[in-house]
Amino acid sequence: MLEDCRPSGLDRAFATELVYGTLRSLNTLDWILHQHMKKPMEKQTPWIRNILRLGVYQIMYMDRVPDPAAVNEAASQARRFGNPGAVKFVNGVLRNILRHREEINFPSLEKDPVGHISLKYSHPAWLVERWIAELGPEEAIKLCRANNQPAPNTVRTNTLKITRDDLIDLLAGEGVSADKTKYAPEGLKLEGTGGLRGFSPFEQGFFQVQDESSMLAGHALNPRPGSLVIDGAAAPGGKATHLAQIMGDRGSILAFDIHPHKIKLIEENCARLGVTCVRPVLGDAGNLPEDLAGRADFALLDAPCSGTGVIRRRPDSRWRKDPGKLPELLKLQRKILESVSRCLKPGGVLVYSTCSVLPEENLEQVDNFLRAHPDFRAEDLGPYLPPELVEGEAGGCLQLYPHRHGTDGFFIARLRRRD
Repeated sequence: MLEDCRPSGLDRAFATELVYGTLRSLNTLDWILHQHMKKPMEKQTPWIRNILRLGVYQIMYMDRVPDPAAVNEAASQARRFGNPGAVKFVNGVLRNILRHREEINFPSLEKDPVGHISLKYSHPAWLVERWIAELGPEEAIKLCRANNQPAPNTVRTNTLKITRDDLIDLLAGEGVSADKTKYAPEGLKLEGTGGLRGFSPFEQGFFQVQDESSMLAGHALNPRPGSLVIDGAAAPGGKATHLAQIMGDRGSILAFDIHPHKIKLIEENCARLGVTCVRPVLGDAGNLPEDLAGRADFALLDAPCSGTGVIRRRPDSRWRKDPGKLPELLKLQRKILESVSRCLKPGGVLVYSTCSVLPEENLEQVDNFLRAHPDFRAEDLGPYLPPELVEGEAGGCLQLYPHRHGTDGFFIARLRRRD
């Protein structure tokens, strides 16, 4: 909608914060509403439910919006989308919350840490419970807070066309400020871009949108120019085109994806970036062709995962995650990992990565793979990544967190097939 309507910068920022913030805080908003209305939320139409949520979000979290403006706009929306009684109902509920706002108390952190963190920081209780067990309450809160902050607009300089310093200058001429990322040598954090459609530096292929953590996966693999590389789950092509950069666009990268429309995305990104060594291939990475067995010099598997590391980028995703589906995901990861690993020649290198912070998808998955495959070993990431990242990490593996590193939550493991 923002791309179609092209609002001003302030209106764009306001709409984004209001929509993303409301989605991000759904459980907290509904908990507050339940305490201040007689009719259950479930009995309201979707229109009225969301009008109330938008109103409460502005009252509780958007200090720059005057309370009367939030209430009046909600009433106006109720008049448009509800029945005649809806206006009075919405107005009454929101004014009731305004009167008692200072009396809203979350569960005690000491007595009910899961309830407290889940409601105060708007995360699913099952996820909070896990993070308390794995990280402790204090760090679980820090992680939740980081997930509630807007993710940086991070891009990768296309070094096949331009240097990072020259791109900074080019963007400055377009009114966009760019700061160098902390860990990735070609990364930039942008401010002031708005939408990318029609933005000349993007259309000319001078950069690719990609989080810094994802760039680090390419550096962890570090394929040589002229190599045969397999990217097992390649769409939309961010990592494949990064590998092409690292290789100087010399060699062959087979970029597999199971969805035809995603193959088109890889092709479009390659064309825009001027990458020629990537060959998109429609196929199931869990069942790669037999004629690839033992042929690849390098392989990258950014496995399908729970996405628990990128919650800050997809505000509604936290409410869509189902812990009951995790065993199915783990099985799929094992299947693809088996398939991709068979394609490596002796001495070949495999990087396994996820955008997850759950141990069973990451370190435990790698440990299980190595136990079942004595012909593979974990390899030190020290020569490929900044020392401040890999110091103290398990051999060959790196777990990134938003609150610790400022990147997406991301896992990287470098494995080598023994000669």
